[in-house]
Order: sequence, then C-alpha cells, then structure tokens
Amino acid sequence: MGYPTKVQVIKRKKSEQWFINLPAAVARAMEFSPSETVEWIIVDKTQLVLRRKKTPATALKKKQRKKAPEGI
Repeated sequence: MGYPTKVQVIKRKKSEQWFINLPAAVARAMEFSPSETVEWIIVDKTQLVLRRKKTPATALKKKQRKKAPEGI
C-alpha cells in the first residue's frame, strides 16, 4: 500500500526549496528519530530512494522460546 504525498515548493527571491513530507505512519514504522541523517538516491525518474546512514537497533525485541523438556 502506498502513501500519496504532494510535492511542495517554497520560492524565495534567490532560492527555492522542495519538500516531500513523510507520513507519520511511515516514520513510526521505520522507527525514525528526530534529526536522523538520511540520504536520497535517484534510481531513475520514477524512483527516489531514501537511505539511512546508520541503521538503528530495532525497538522490537525477539522473544526466545523456551525449549520443551525432552521426552515429552
């Protein structure tokens, strides 16, 4: 499932900035932190990839299963 997002631009006298907002649901699912550094990679004119510089440890911890006693 995709998350439609509009491209926005702020034009100033000497420059302009383009913005693509990340939906909160996507940011939470990716466990982003405020001020985290990411980089954009242009694959082609239809794909723009956002890549993390450092991958954080997951917040979800895997539960270890207890082994059943042998002979049962």
